[in-house]
Amino acid sequence: MEALEAVAIGAAGVVAGGMNAVVGSGTLVTFPTLLAFGYPPVVANVSNNIGLVPGSMSAAYGYRRELRGQRGRVLRFAVASLVGGLTGSLLLLKLPESTFDAVLPALILIACVLVLLQPRLNRWLSNRKGGPRHKDGGVPVWCGVLGTGVYGGYFGAAQGVLMMGLFGAFLDEDLQRLNAVKNVLGSVVNGVAAVVFIIVADVSWAAAAVVATGATIGGLIGARIGRRLSPTVLRGIIVAVGLTASVAVIVR
Repeated sequence: MEALEAVAIGAAGVVAGGMNAVVGSGTLVTFPTLLAFGYPPVVANVSNNIGLVPGSMSAAYGYRRELRGQRGRVLRFAVASLVGGLTGSLLLLKLPESTFDAVLPALILIACVLVLLQPRLNRWLSNRKGGPRHKDGGVPVWCGVLGTGVYGGYFGAAQGVLMMGLFGAFLDEDLQRLNAVKNVLGSVVNGVAAVVFIIVADVSWAAAAVVATGATIGGLIGARIGRRLSPTVLRGIIVAVGLTASVAVIVR
């Protein structure tokens, strides 16, 4: 790997790690960067996934204060993310990329709408049920986390947007605390997918290592910035990134 290539991929990793900590969609930075340097799509996707794992872990660590009191919720959803990530990574090795690309823009746009309307949905559901909503969302949210895990293991771009849209619509919780859970679950999905890819797929270890270095730094920086954002600003960033991700996937 030449110096210019390493610097460019490392910088993309920093940006992606920061984006994933705040909202997600960091793959939309690192994946095209790897493609631009001539990596085959599947190799780029696999190497990118492995490289982003340390960044997801550093982001989760950065949000450790917001994770307090959420152990039960994290463990329940982590099971869904584990199964989903495993399933999605296996699908990547079997299905054409066009299978998910066909529905991805619609999923991201729906997630953006859910995030944008979260305050109204909170009030409407609470009034309709006559009390506070279930803190964990029950079976529907667990299945939704499973679905986002499948997608995350397959490709991963905007996985965080989808998850935050799901959480915002069904969970009566502070947005920053939900973002902390999102970072942990992203680590689970990327981690289990990485294990599968290491065992059965072709990996560019040089590219993965450079992405990992950048993403780890970016994850810590992103967590520091993201934790200071107000719910309104954070919601706006999620929607903006989600809309950008939709356009990027459509024109890709």
